[in-house]
Amino acid sequence: MKIIADQRGATLIEVAITVLLLSTCLLSMAVLQKRALQFNQGASMRSQANIYAYDIFDRIRINRNNFTSYTIAYGATVSGNSVAATDITEWRNNIKRYLPSGDGAISCDKVSEICKVSIKWSEEQIFGQSSVAGSDSESELVYTSSL
Repeated sequence: MKIIADQRGATLIEVAITVLLLSTCLLSMAVLQKRALQFNQGASMRSQANIYAYDIFDRIRINRNNFTSYTIAYGATVSGNSVAATDITEWRNNIKRYLPSGDGAISCDKVSEICKVSIKWSEEQIFGQSSVAGSDSESELVYTSSL
C-alpha cells in the first residue's frame, strides 16, 4: 500500500479558506448588528419627539384662551412667568434632556386656530455617525393640529 505524497498541505489550504470565509461572515454580522442598533436609536428619538409634540399640544389645549402666546421660534428665549412661558420652558427642557441638540418651535394662527409644532434634533448616533448613510445629521418632525 503506497501513500500518495502529492496530497500534503491540501488540508491547510482548506482550513485557511474556511477561516477567511468565517471571519468575513462574522464581520458582516457585526456590521449588521451595528446598523440595527443605529436604526433602533433613531426610532427611539422619533418616538420621543412624537411624545413631546403631543405633550405641548395638550398644554396648549388646556390653556386654549391664550394659545397664541405659545408661538416661539427655534432658539428664541422665553420670558415672563405666564402659564404659556412655563409650559414652553418645561417642554424645551425635556426636549434638550432627551434629544441630542434638541430644540422646539411653535407657531399658532389666531384666525384658523391651527398650531404647528416643530421639533429638531441631531441624528448623531452612539457610534458617531448619522443613522442613514449620506444624510445630514439633523432631523426635524413637524406636527400640525387644530385646536
